Amino acid sequence: MRRSSSRLIRLCLSTAAAVALSVGSLGAAPLATAVDGPVQLPALGGPLADGAPCAKASGRRAESTPWPLTTLQLPQVWRLTEGAGVTVAVVDTGVGQDVPALRGRVRAVGDAGKDCVGHGSFAAGVIAAAPVDGSAFAGVAPKARILAVRGTDERGTATPDRVASGIRTATDEGARVVYVANALLAGRTELTAAVKYAADHDVVVVAPAAPDTAPQASDGSKSDTSARPYFPAFVAQALSVSDYGPDGTRPSSAPDPFAADLAAPGDGVVGTAPSGAGHYIGSGSSLAAAHVAGAVALVRARYPELNAAEVIHRLQSTAYPSVPPRLDPYAAVSLLLPHDRSTTTEQPAAHVDPAPSDVPARRAMVIAVAGAVFVLVLAAAAVVVPRGKARNWRPADA
Repeated sequence: MRRSSSRLIRLCLSTAAAVALSVGSLGAAPLATAVDGPVQLPALGGPLADGAPCAKASGRRAESTPWPLTTLQLPQVWRLTEGAGVTVAVVDTGVGQDVPALRGRVRAVGDAGKDCVGHGSFAAGVIAAAPVDGSAFAGVAPKARILAVRGTDERGTATPDRVASGIRTATDEGARVVYVANALLAGRTELTAAVKYAADHDVVVVAPAAPDTAPQASDGSKSDTSARPYFPAFVAQALSVSDYGPDGTRPSSAPDPFAADLAAPGDGVVGTAPSGAGHYIGSGSSLAAAHVAGAVALVRARYPELNAAEVIHRLQSTAYPSVPPRLDPYAAVSLLLPHDRSTTTEQPAAHVDPAPSDVPARRAMVIAVAGAVFVLVLAAAAVVVPRGKARNWRPADA
């Protein structure tokens, strides 16, 4: 989509500001511009340090349309599907129960109805927030349901066992899509088994291809942004996602994703706070994965007959050609694809009339010839009879 140069500059500046401010505590974060409007939003943080306060409600809302909504053509998508009837599990820090944009559509497992960190509530809003008065923000699938499943401790620290257990719990609780917020270097065995368990139950698992912030190098001198396999995204059956910003590029300081399946908006992203109607701004592959999880809900609502593998194929085959391919929800829910059960209909058997019989033709020919002979006989009689009578039927040479 083409934008004026001035708007593009503002968008790039806002993204850079969001990335710079995304490190630190959610409750004490400074303000960052959410989109190209004047409203400023507090920045989303990562796991909380010991003693840090829990996330608070935001008193600010995004008043202008966040860039992912226009980039992903979501208003056009919602004419076809809004994700109704599909449950998306959010395996994260929990999802707050007092979020107006999610009201009536959140079910929590255990203590996952409390979100001290705020990341799970933010991601749930990106996936399924409904429009509310006074705000231009909405999630990708605004009528989908959310299943909150804890994948971290209360301070936001994830472990392979917690995440694997969260994936299995979400599957057993009936989710058709499982969003995982974390990208872990360890836990290959248990996370591979968990993703396979979900796939065997026709569940699509979506996960970030890299963490939101790069881990420290082994010598502790700097962040290590080199590409490496992270789990559960690296598991074959999972849908791995990397991020890009309003200008189409990734921040140079972000971890390099390892062979991501899709890319989606993930920098300078607006999301819901853990309580109240306000918003925060955040960046990272985990937020890109939230956009893809919402898109999976749209496809599963639009084409309920497709299994998990077919849903993933549809999203990848309709994505904008790039490296990695960029999510295109409108194409995913609207294009007709060959060899896809969502567009395959039984064609009625062709009816071929039998070859016409030649009997009527022969009969007509006989009648025509007989008629012609009869006419000739009558014509001859019309000439011969009068002359015969005139000569009293005497021969002409008599």
